[in-house]
Amino acid sequence: MNVTENVAKARGSRSPNAIPPLYATRPGSHVSPGAVADAGGVNFCIFARDATAAELRLYESADSDEPLQSIVLDPDVNRTFFFWHVYVERLPAGTYYTWRVATHDQDLEAAPELLDPWARAVSDSRWDRRAAMENHAVGKSFRAIVTQPLGTALHRETPLTREVSDRVIYEMHVGGFTRHPSASVRYPGTFSAVVEKIPYLKELGITHVELLPVMAFDEQDVPASATALGLKNYWGYSSCCFYAPHPSYCVNPAQAPQEFRDCVRALHEAGIGVLLDVVFNHTAEGGAEGPIINFKALADHTFYMHEASARRYRDFTGCGNTVNCNHPLVTKFILGCLEYWVDDLEVDGFRFDLASVFTRDENGTPLADPPLTWGIELSHALVRRPVVAEAWDAAGLYQVGSFPGMRWSEWNGRYRDVLRRFVRGDPGLVGEVATRICGSQDMYGERSPLHSVNFITCHDGFTLYDLVSNNSKHNDANGENNRDGNNDNMSWNCGIEGETADGTVLELRLRQAKNFMAVLLLSQGTPMILSGDEVLRTQHGNNNAYSQDNELSWFDWRLLDTRRDMLRFTRELIALRKRHPNLRRIGFFTGRPRTGAQMQDIEFHGERLREPQWFDGNARLLAFTLAGTTAEENPLHIIFNMWHEARTVDVPTLDGLRWRRVIDTSLPSPQDVTSLDQQDTQVSERYVVQPRSVVVLEGSSR
Repeated sequence: MNVTENVAKARGSRSPNAIPPLYATRPGSHVSPGAVADAGGVNFCIFARDATAAELRLYESADSDEPLQSIVLDPDVNRTFFFWHVYVERLPAGTYYTWRVATHDQDLEAAPELLDPWARAVSDSRWDRRAAMENHAVGKSFRAIVTQPLGTALHRETPLTREVSDRVIYEMHVGGFTRHPSASVRYPGTFSAVVEKIPYLKELGITHVELLPVMAFDEQDVPASATALGLKNYWGYSSCCFYAPHPSYCVNPAQAPQEFRDCVRALHEAGIGVLLDVVFNHTAEGGAEGPIINFKALADHTFYMHEASARRYRDFTGCGNTVNCNHPLVTKFILGCLEYWVDDLEVDGFRFDLASVFTRDENGTPLADPPLTWGIELSHALVRRPVVAEAWDAAGLYQVGSFPGMRWSEWNGRYRDVLRRFVRGDPGLVGEVATRICGSQDMYGERSPLHSVNFITCHDGFTLYDLVSNNSKHNDANGENNRDGNNDNMSWNCGIEGETADGTVLELRLRQAKNFMAVLLLSQGTPMILSGDEVLRTQHGNNNAYSQDNELSWFDWRLLDTRRDMLRFTRELIALRKRHPNLRRIGFFTGRPRTGAQMQDIEFHGERLREPQWFDGNARLLAFTLAGTTAEENPLHIIFNMWHEARTVDVPTLDGLRWRRVIDTSLPSPQDVTSLDQQDTQVSERYVVQPRSVVVLEGSSR
């Protein structure tokens, strides 16, 4: 029976002279926060430390003006410790609800309606951020939705846990991946539409998708100047409900958990793991002038860090507030949330936005052994799932290479920065480049190369094509007079800024894009590719497209045809990486041969063999030879030439094998990359490496 039918039945049974409550209630339990349905009804529970009274408001629909029933809780019956709870009998799934709480300073009638932080599904159709900020408008709130219990989760070994060294991560936006008209999907911008595009992801060869935030967020959380332009929060780094999938990504928001899990299961069936980008460092409530959504009214001084002045929030995130992650109750909330997404929704791991916030105490002081990071590390549910830190925050704490714990991987910002500079032609970097492409042993020596998540681009900044097309950012469309976004992108426009029809410049840009993709996928560590880089998607120089839910940010599926050469190059590179374990080692290089072999595991060169130019301030070339990890694996010889002119480079001699060319980014497609069975160019003694190009030779007995 749905909500409408149930309400009609209850109303039809009423006496004309009495208005009994639609649904009978019992005291309920504090054990499981949120709205937990069973065969007899729904148990509601919320944490409200400072509340003197609480009210549960039930709505028939997302847009109902008045509640169908208001339940004021008795503190002597419906409160246990700091939890308020009530069991509502026969209440059907699909019912919408909010909470109100009174404090010593505010009674229930004047209190704003609140979103349950533990809600499994959310509607934002009534939400008005501006009204909530101006007058805490009652009724202009998010509404939670009672959901059916999910069926049994599938507990199995995923591709993620079986093949850690094989990971190739693909960072993508759920909405933007299919919203462009060229996507030709039934429900654009939804989890369902992602399922329709799984064949593309599988053919590309990636092993994991890393989804930009999919937990419910406030789309209205943008500056007033952006609102005036019709823009909204697109990326999703403005969480308001950590347990609920974002309603805009669902065909039916009331079915959000099921729709999300169906998407995860479809990706798993294709052998693709699912990582979530999660935002526990701040919330959509902002600072003192921000709206009240939930935590500010329920547990303000528990959930957020405060200055000595009670009304002023500490801000280590640049977003107005900072979550007090290491308070025991907040740590428990975050761990419980992560375990829910793993145990019930079956995701494979997490990337944590501005994770250095996790290491701060309530005053903002960094801790040596933060309870939250160790809680995540030691959680039984998370123990076999990757956890990846963005190991910095907006207040200058930078912990790349030193994030607390042994399991944590990290986005390697140092890798990104030095490789950007090297490929654009900056001199004297070959020593650090060698360290980064070998897995950053100086940073992860007590862990493994796989703990370094290598990337050239991500959602935050230039796309790959814009990186080789712009010297400066062009963010005027954001409505902030181009003040937003990073000013130092370590980019190079190849001679002309922005769009051009100059064929020479366009050819060089394509080569540089291939160079970046090649270096990334030839490096030790875990590579991450930004969605759309494989087809050279552009944002026309906008390096902060957080508010651009439009064609500027969306994946244009027509590029699969117009940029098919880059797409083919990327697919073949991923295939090369997959067939060569010496490109994805689980341990660091030693400079010694493996047992029973003669060739060192790695040997570095310059233009002459065994003469790397470590101390040459003008050096722009690095070559190295990788031995096979087994007797059956062919060695590789790799050359990075970032000089603006050709270089003739020595090639080592192999006993019983010949070198055949696999990659030369200076050549047109399909000569730029060839599969093993198509290799026909034999190389001996020397190879002329063209300007700004990457060459890979593979040992072969043919």
